[in-house]
Amino acid sequence: MSNFDSNIIKNPEIFEQNRIAAHSDHVCYKNELEKIKGKSSLRYDMNGLWKFAYAKNQSLAPCGFEAADYDCKNWDEIRVPAHIQMEGYDVPIYTNTTYPWEADESIKPGEVPEIFNPVASYVKYFTIPENMKNKRVCNSSAASDVYKRQVESGFALWLNGHYVGYSEDTFDPSDFELTDYIVEGENKLAVRVWKWTSSSWCEDQDFYRFSGIFRDVFLYAVPCAHVEDLSVVPTLNDTFDEGTLSVSIKADGDGIASVKLYELGDLSVEKYDRAKLLLEEFDIELRNKEICEGSCNVKNPLLWSAEKPNLYEVKIIVKDTHGNETEFISQLAGFRRFEMVDGLMKLNGKRIVFKGVNRHEFSSITGRVPNRDEVIKDIVTMKKNNINAIRTSHYPDDSMLYKLCDIYGIYMIAENNLESHGTWEAYNKGYVDLDFVVPKDKPQWREMMLDRANSCYQRDKNHPAILIWSCGNESFGGKTIYEMSQLFRQLDKHRLVHYEGVFSDRSYNDTSDMESQMYTPAAGIEKFLAEHPEKPFICCEYTHAMGNSCGAMHKYTELTDREPRYQGGFIWDYIDQSIYKKDRYGKWFLTYGGDFGDRPTDGDFSGNGICYGGEREASPKMQEVKFNYQNISVDFDSDYIFTVTNKNLFVNTSVFDAFAILLADGEEVYRTKLQISVPPMDRASYEVPVTLKNSMIDVEKEYCIVVSFVLKENTIWEKAGYEIAFGQHMIKKPVSEYSCDKSVELVVGNGNILVRGENFKALFSRMNLGMVSYVYGGVEMLPNTIPLPNFWRTPTNNDSGNMMPQRYAQWKIASMYVTTRQDQRFADTSPRVDKNDNNIAITYTYFMPTTPQSSCEVTYRVFGDGTIETTLSYDPVKELGDMPEFGMMFKLDADYDTVKWYGLGPQETYEDRQHGGKYGVYENKVADNIAEYLVPQESGNKCRVRYAKVMDKKGRGMLFFGDELSFSALPYTPHELENAAHHFELPPVHYTVVRVAKKQMGVGGDDSWGSHTHPEYLLDVSEKMEFTFCFRGI
Repeated sequence: MSNFDSNIIKNPEIFEQNRIAAHSDHVCYKNELEKIKGKSSLRYDMNGLWKFAYAKNQSLAPCGFEAADYDCKNWDEIRVPAHIQMEGYDVPIYTNTTYPWEADESIKPGEVPEIFNPVASYVKYFTIPENMKNKRVCNSSAASDVYKRQVESGFALWLNGHYVGYSEDTFDPSDFELTDYIVEGENKLAVRVWKWTSSSWCEDQDFYRFSGIFRDVFLYAVPCAHVEDLSVVPTLNDTFDEGTLSVSIKADGDGIASVKLYELGDLSVEKYDRAKLLLEEFDIELRNKEICEGSCNVKNPLLWSAEKPNLYEVKIIVKDTHGNETEFISQLAGFRRFEMVDGLMKLNGKRIVFKGVNRHEFSSITGRVPNRDEVIKDIVTMKKNNINAIRTSHYPDDSMLYKLCDIYGIYMIAENNLESHGTWEAYNKGYVDLDFVVPKDKPQWREMMLDRANSCYQRDKNHPAILIWSCGNESFGGKTIYEMSQLFRQLDKHRLVHYEGVFSDRSYNDTSDMESQMYTPAAGIEKFLAEHPEKPFICCEYTHAMGNSCGAMHKYTELTDREPRYQGGFIWDYIDQSIYKKDRYGKWFLTYGGDFGDRPTDGDFSGNGICYGGEREASPKMQEVKFNYQNISVDFDSDYIFTVTNKNLFVNTSVFDAFAILLADGEEVYRTKLQISVPPMDRASYEVPVTLKNSMIDVEKEYCIVVSFVLKENTIWEKAGYEIAFGQHMIKKPVSEYSCDKSVELVVGNGNILVRGENFKALFSRMNLGMVSYVYGGVEMLPNTIPLPNFWRTPTNNDSGNMMPQRYAQWKIASMYVTTRQDQRFADTSPRVDKNDNNIAITYTYFMPTTPQSSCEVTYRVFGDGTIETTLSYDPVKELGDMPEFGMMFKLDADYDTVKWYGLGPQETYEDRQHGGKYGVYENKVADNIAEYLVPQESGNKCRVRYAKVMDKKGRGMLFFGDELSFSALPYTPHELENAAHHFELPPVHYTVVRVAKKQMGVGGDDSWGSHTHPEYLLDVSEKMEFTFCFRGI
């Protein structure tokens, strides 16, 4: 194949041929006007339709297609950039740690599969534009045309039949010199892409496995004086009041680079009269193939941080030796100092706390090719929810993301493209010996790994958002990765180096500057730091957000407040990896692993996001994330005294507007502006305004005081008035027993017991399971259904991971098969009837088929206005332990499709995930309470509910009320939800299923494969359990 040997794809020591040295991601324009217009004439866009041929393996791929006279014009067409699996060829494969070729053959590290290893052959016919022709001059720095692309996972390149080069490394750019092979008129560029090469053993990230040309492709012309590589390094003195801007240029050709430094300030604040202030200017003499340097000093520079992402613009005008302008470059720069001081990571002298998230680059439409709007939406969502950091898990993302983080203010751990999880997990399980693990200390993998680290650094070195380089993810330990870390340190004196894998192999513990672990419980972190105080600690992954999760996240964020050496973490992860597909009836749904017939697969383990796939909207979990990550906390010391703690490092609370808000029974009745000025990293106490206290005039109402901080001015991510932090304090109204003076009538029949009063009647069976009818206002509210005790919830992903369904299975059986008959089919099951002064009490005893057998009682106390006070009681059986839920389940007609409640909201809340819930009165559709987790599971619960109304379009229905209820109204029972693996498998809706409970166990979230719900968020079965609430028709 024109001097190309395809056997190199299975040689880890050959990972590139003829590739141009890695360099920064700066963009060269012909002049500043082109930069303003956003299009460089020095670039020729190669995106679009290419000719394409697909083969399942190398032996079936078209031979000789790269030849200039091989006609490919009748081939199929494919769009570039795109994964071929998203364009109708092959299918996406999702696995976590399992290597995807295990479905076909067993191979060893370095080898590649041969039975199934898709090969994609691309051809692009093109003509060089006029402005890129005939630029060569007679010196060693002559103009040239260069080809740039990123491909998964390895590719060979030909131009007009001439072999140009080869490259692996899916996520770093590859540039090639094309000049010598370009011809006048039509040119033929041919590319062969292998889905898996030897380097794929080091690309075993937890993601969908794709292949193809998936990032932008372009040619670029190199003028006679050219900036091949650019390094812009702003540094600060020890007092942060003087900076130095150092500019280093690797020149291609002789000339002069005129450098001008402009102050831009905080670009994240929306301003219409922004002016650029020229601070300094200097020239750098360019000498061909040399590193040429210049610098200037800046007094009192504006510092960059996530709180105030102040930026500067470095403008570079390149001129050749004749004084002709050849290039214009604009590079953003930020003055900030990140370092390890006395065992703590500090930014600009302050201890930093990462309130971060891991982010796979993913789109449900295009796979790992999100467009600019999607990436901006991610950044905006993060800023709105107090997320201050991204770990680019587990590879370099598109350069666009890094620039956006510079501008919006997001800290970054920039991770290198490395994960070999499948090799060392097999070793840990005893399936293979240590020699199977890569890269470890193996010399044949060393150069590939060092090349990747260098590529990662070189492309992204100029971004102030990057504070930490990461060697990769979950690739064990060893000398090679240690050498990678040392390379990062050698290249960059102003950032730290991260690597979590030393947790599994401490042979080179100094690989990572900080201790980094995954999914260690908060208590475990405290214990580790007490025993190992040498390094600060971060969780590079924590609070695994799979499905309904993120319970007890507050334990981690609270730990950052009391343990200085714990400096935060990165949630796993940002967005569900889900792909749109049509079901058998032509309706779009979001898939997970296995839905494309991909095997092996790890199923819905692809769905770990705090944002849904699809439209990238925040999931209900984000509510808790936003609260736990807020930089201003409000804690009430008493009813009318509160303390404000400013956790910001650099801004006073006065940059936000603050309000005191009074709610009466959940409705806002008073609001006043507060003057709160707390310096960074300080706290102060304040008293609630007298005017607010004086508004609490109705003794019948329950009052809640909210202190809210909102944006004072418009930003590029949200308008002024958007809330960024709050605290609330409930002045709880005592709850008294329900009473009513209206008369109630009792009629005892042979088969039923009737209780009736004004506008209602209730019928209780003496032969069936309980209350069989409740008619209010002439309407039957129980459509051939009976309210029954419920002890079950639909298992969450975390539940399934920790075997909750197996451990608690008896409570599911108890809920499904509860009966009033203890042992005989025709036993008398009549309830006990007690006639009281103003109510009738009907008490049923229910027996549950548990081992040992258990029982509970339900008492309906019926009042004359139609209110039925319901009490569920249970004497715990020691052998059974606690249950997932303790409450009652009602099935109403599905026409009652709206729910309005007073309690925590607006999103679902759980015992261990309610810090972010705000007291208020909320309303939504019953169907909206089914969260869009990839697999149907427990969702829609509301904590601390005072009342809830389930209504039809006329506002009629049922009212449920009580003392801090756990409440949900869904279109399905827990069992129906549990039976569905996808939302489209759920049955047609017939009922609105109401669950009213004393409590539901927390959802957990330390991880999704074994960690249990924390004990304090389980139901207490140490003594008799009793739960009372009321319901009435409306």
